[in-house]
Amino acid sequence: MSRAVSDTPIRRSSDTSQFKSVGKNPPRKESREKVTGKAKYIDDLTFEGCLYGKTVRSTIPRGKIKKITFEPGVPWEEFTVVTAKDIPGKNVVALIEMDQPFLVETEIRHMAEPIALIAHPDKGLVEKALTKVRVEYEELPAIFTIDESLSGRNIQRGRDNVFKKYHIQKGDPAPVFSRPAIVVIEGEYWTGPQEQLYIEPNGVAAVATPDGVTVWGSMQCPFYVQKGLKPLFNLPDDKIRVIYCVTGGGFGGKEEYPTLPAAHAALLSWKAGGRPVKIIYDRMEDMWATTKRHPCRTRVKTAFAKDGKLLALQVDATMDGGAYLTLSSVVLSRGTLHAFGPYACDHVTIDTRAVFTNSPPYGAFRGFGAPQTIFPLELHMDRAADRLGIEPHELRLKNILHKGDTMATGQKMEDEMDIEGILKKAMTESRYLEKRKSHREHNRTASPVKKGIGLSLFFHGAGFTGSGEVFLDSRAGLEITPAGTVRILTANTEIGQGSFTTHSQIVAEALRIPYEMIEVAPPDTAVVPNSGPTVASRTCMIVGELLRRAADDLRDLLIRSSGLSNNGYGPDEFRRAASAHAEKNGVTRVYAKYKPPAGIHWDDQTYTGSAYGAYAWACYVCDLETDLTTYQVEVKDFVAVQEVGRVIHPVIAGGQIEGGVAQALGWALYENVVLKQGVMQNTQLTNYILPTTADTPPIRVFFYENPYPNGPYGAKGLGELPMDGPAPAVASAVAFSLGGKFISSIPILPENICEILK
Repeated sequence: MSRAVSDTPIRRSSDTSQFKSVGKNPPRKESREKVTGKAKYIDDLTFEGCLYGKTVRSTIPRGKIKKITFEPGVPWEEFTVVTAKDIPGKNVVALIEMDQPFLVETEIRHMAEPIALIAHPDKGLVEKALTKVRVEYEELPAIFTIDESLSGRNIQRGRDNVFKKYHIQKGDPAPVFSRPAIVVIEGEYWTGPQEQLYIEPNGVAAVATPDGVTVWGSMQCPFYVQKGLKPLFNLPDDKIRVIYCVTGGGFGGKEEYPTLPAAHAALLSWKAGGRPVKIIYDRMEDMWATTKRHPCRTRVKTAFAKDGKLLALQVDATMDGGAYLTLSSVVLSRGTLHAFGPYACDHVTIDTRAVFTNSPPYGAFRGFGAPQTIFPLELHMDRAADRLGIEPHELRLKNILHKGDTMATGQKMEDEMDIEGILKKAMTESRYLEKRKSHREHNRTASPVKKGIGLSLFFHGAGFTGSGEVFLDSRAGLEITPAGTVRILTANTEIGQGSFTTHSQIVAEALRIPYEMIEVAPPDTAVVPNSGPTVASRTCMIVGELLRRAADDLRDLLIRSSGLSNNGYGPDEFRRAASAHAEKNGVTRVYAKYKPPAGIHWDDQTYTGSAYGAYAWACYVCDLETDLTTYQVEVKDFVAVQEVGRVIHPVIAGGQIEGGVAQALGWALYENVVLKQGVMQNTQLTNYILPTTADTPPIRVFFYENPYPNGPYGAKGLGELPMDGPAPAVASAVAFSLGGKFISSIPILPENICEILK
């Protein structure tokens, strides 16, 4: 990459000189331990008398178990073996819907589904024993595609194999399409699955007895795991303790999935009389058995006036949910609520559904459904621009939302916004117009290397959708330590995104004390309140605001109880006041509880109202070359301009954008999940191709700063935003390089380009 992240340009719309911590770049809270090797990941933890567990998984996509045989060749009498009949409580994962078993009893719904568990003190012997377990099946017909699922010929789920449907209606597009003198454009688009490919595979350790269950693990959401284990063991909250370990990445892949290995390790420990059990997936098992990004097919139909005004929009999107619901309904929801883009239109219909197939369940992934619906709409805008004879950026400018406009859900844009300024900034920094002209001229030559440039314009809603944050009812807290410093208490995990650091900056700013006086309690369900999951671009905006409010209350408490000056104080005075309060009153914790911003109303039945309290806005421009000899694409330059409210830590924010763009470039150009019988086949880093540093272009990041009044010091969420926009910008640029042969699916592999040119 071409620059230091600390040089990230920020366009300030308000004065930041009054801030001591916010907008600065202090060292990350966890960096020293990680770079010195002192950080303890789950597989670094040792437990006396530990057993090592493995999962026996199905090798067919659908059928019934006839018999399980434990063949000779290993000392089975030394093993702990668990099957469904050993489960003490309910054999079902408690998530949105109680439909997925922890262990199959008789009916198999997908390949790699857990059937039995084995554990032994010798890791090597466990691996050998896994090859000695034989499962006999009665195979049944399976379905693997969206079309097969909707055909009605093999119904395995409800009446129609549909997990969930959503419908949004604004006006009525139908009569608009029949008007004279309009341009109607239709297209079908496809986005493939994607593997999260975090650096550290899934791993857990557990100790479980009738007196209680404790789990340590690599995860995003400790309280999700606690919720999943309660009915499994018939134990209350205070008997299920889940402790976050240093986690080597998640990207959504460790949102809901860790509940399964956590339960498996705990079940083995339960049967082994409370001995510790560790389950660590290797890379192949992790890629074979865990969730992926939902594949999605989208059909878009639009009506434009000849001058480029968007008159009607109709979107129909179907996601493959796999064999169990997991989080498909909420992934689909976010995809639904991003399908209409940052454009004003009076007549909109959005219809979406998630369907059943005999694939391992698809689940959470950075962007959470939005990338799947932003991609088709942005490519469709390019297609419309071509048909109308209008430049792509001009068509977008004619139709962007402005303050006072309403979205398809009826949400009125009340906040100040400058989508036009963001788009023009991206065009200026990328030399978009100049390159479109020069690239056209170059592509007329005989050179086998063709050049392309494309852009995308998009948004991402921050926080849980609609009434989700109200339902979560999150709390966050602060604790005074005996030393007079302050300890943050939240359930939000550090998975590489810098949450421990940005939360500390927010608290330090509110308390008017140095950043170094803030520490963070490791997320542990026995210690911290449930501040909600580490997902949905909510950690900084939602939980950070809870911490800011808690800090205000803590400061007021010390002013009242310990004589802290209300007119300004230094760190030593704060430390003395806090220590005195702790000595006099003992452990002191102050909590803040979520309150929805004023004017935010959502109707889950009609899917109307304010889907999100805040939106981040962005325009991305991709400049690339396509080699017509090798059919390979090389991205040469990438410009990312976004408005995410106040930037709390510019280095971390810039790194988030760079990382998200790189991940999205992989989805667009390299990452091809090869499915056979519904399950991933290329489960190694040698055959699942993702971009390396050699494939990653200069990513030039620019922030438009526009503080959001309901976020901590004006911050919005930003972690998912950079996953949304690169793929359509890449596809647009590839199409440009191929002389206008439109791209309608990703990943865009060399063989796809070869086929397009034929």
